[in-house]
Amino acid sequence: MAKITKQSENFSKWYTDVILDTDLADYGPVKGTMVVKPYGFALWTNIRDALNKMIEDTGHENAYFPLFIPKSFLEKEAKHVEGFAKECAVVTHSKLIAEDGSLQVDPASKLEEEIIVRPTSETIIWHMFKKWITSYRDLPLKVNQWANVVRWEMRTRLFLRTSEFLWQEGHTAHATKEEAMQETLDIVEVYRTLFEEYLAIPTIIGRKSNLERFAGADETFSIETMMRDKKALQAGTSHYLGTNFGSAFDVKFQSKDNKELPVYATSWGVSTRMVGALIMVHGDDNGLKIPPKIAPIQVVIIPINAKKEKQQEFSDYINNVSDALSSMNIRSKVDDSDGSPGFKFNKWELKGVPIRLEVGLKEFESSQITLCRRDNKEKQQLHVDSLKEVQEILVSIQSNMFNDAKSFMEENTCTAEDFNTFSEILSSDNKFIKTYWDGSDETELKIKDETKATIRCILEDVDDNTKKCIYSNKPAKHLVIFAKAY
Repeated sequence: MAKITKQSENFSKWYTDVILDTDLADYGPVKGTMVVKPYGFALWTNIRDALNKMIEDTGHENAYFPLFIPKSFLEKEAKHVEGFAKECAVVTHSKLIAEDGSLQVDPASKLEEEIIVRPTSETIIWHMFKKWITSYRDLPLKVNQWANVVRWEMRTRLFLRTSEFLWQEGHTAHATKEEAMQETLDIVEVYRTLFEEYLAIPTIIGRKSNLERFAGADETFSIETMMRDKKALQAGTSHYLGTNFGSAFDVKFQSKDNKELPVYATSWGVSTRMVGALIMVHGDDNGLKIPPKIAPIQVVIIPINAKKEKQQEFSDYINNVSDALSSMNIRSKVDDSDGSPGFKFNKWELKGVPIRLEVGLKEFESSQITLCRRDNKEKQQLHVDSLKEVQEILVSIQSNMFNDAKSFMEENTCTAEDFNTFSEILSSDNKFIKTYWDGSDETELKIKDETKATIRCILEDVDDNTKKCIYSNKPAKHLVIFAKAY
C-alpha cells in the first residue's frame, strides 16, 4: 500500500493520492475524464439517494432529457450561450468510415445543424416546457433529472472539475416571481440539509455577484464550503432565472382571468464535486474520513486468528457480530482476506470507514470487541451483548465530524477593515475574509487581479454610509465573503 503525501507537504498531491489509493476513481482515457470506481460510486449513490428523497419530498418529479441539444437552442438565450460557448463539445458528423485500416469521419454524414453535448439542460427543457405549459393549471411544473453533462475544461482535477461529470439538475416553472424566488431559496435549504446533516460539511450561503452569477440567471445563490487548505469550494448553486428562458422559448400561460402571462423559472444543481468537497473537508494524512450517514461501509470487522484456533467457534462468533449489525441496518463488512491485521487496519483507515471492530482470540473468549473510531482514533471495549452502542457511536461520529469542520471554518474566517490588512492575510495564508464591497464589477476585478481572491457570496446588503468598501473606500453596498477558491 503506497504511502500518501502529507497535506502539509503538498495538498493537491495528497488529494489525488487519496482518490487513487482508496479506489474512489481513476483517470479516463480521454484527457479530463474520470472513471468512478465501485467504492466511489457507492459513496455517490448514498449521497444521491439522500438528496433524491428530499427533492421528491418537496414536490419535484424525476424525468430525463436528451444528451444532445440543437445549437440553435443555446443561441436563443444570449447570456446563456455566451457563458457556456467555450466549454461546449460539438457534434458535427454522424458517421465514421473505414479507410486503409483506420477510421475517418464520413464527409457525407455532416449534420445540417450542429449538436451540442449538453453542458446543462435549461434550453432543451424549456423547449419541452413550451409544449407542456398552456394554462395556470399546468403550474408549478417542477422536474429534476440525474444525468451526466459535458463541459470541455482545460484544467481538470478528479471530482472537482472534469470534462464529464454526474449531477442532478432541477428545473421549475412558476406563475409568479415570488413563487419562483421562494423555490430558489427552498432548494438552498435542501442543499444546506444535505451538506450539514449528511456530509457533515458546514456551509456559508449567499447571493453571487454579477460576475460570478450563472449565465442567464437574474440571481444565483451558492453553497460555499471551506477545505482543509482553507480555500473555498462552491459546492452547489440555486438560480432564479426570472422570465429569461421562458421568454426565449416563448413559454406563456393563460391565467385564471384569461390573461396571457410570462412564466418564471428556476434551476439548481449539485454534482460529483460534492465527493471532492467531502475528501478535502474531512480527510487527513491517513486518508479519507467518511461521515457514517453516507459511508458505503459504516463498520468493518477485522477477525484476528492467525493460528486458526477454535476456528469454527471463532467464525460463528464473527458471523453473529456481523448479523447483529445487519439487523440494526448498519452497513458492515467482514474483512477475512489474506494480509496482516496491521495491513487491514491501515487499509480501512485509508478508506475512511467510520468504525473498525477488531476481534481476536482474547475478545472472542471474553465475549468482547475492540472498537476503533476513525474520526478521533479512540478505542474502547464493547461486550458482544452491547452492540447497540455501535448505533450511538455512529451518531456521535457524524456529529463530531460536523463540529470539527465547523470549528475549523470559524477559526479560519476573519474580518478586514482595510485593503492592506486584507492583502497581508491572503499573502500569508488562505482565509475566508468578511468585508465590505461597493458592489462594482471594477472593484471586484481589481481585488481578484491583485490578490487572486474572489467574492464567494454576498452575505447581506448594506444601507449604512459609514460602511466603506475595502478597496475603493466608497460607501459599501454589500457585506461579502472573499477567499481564494477552487
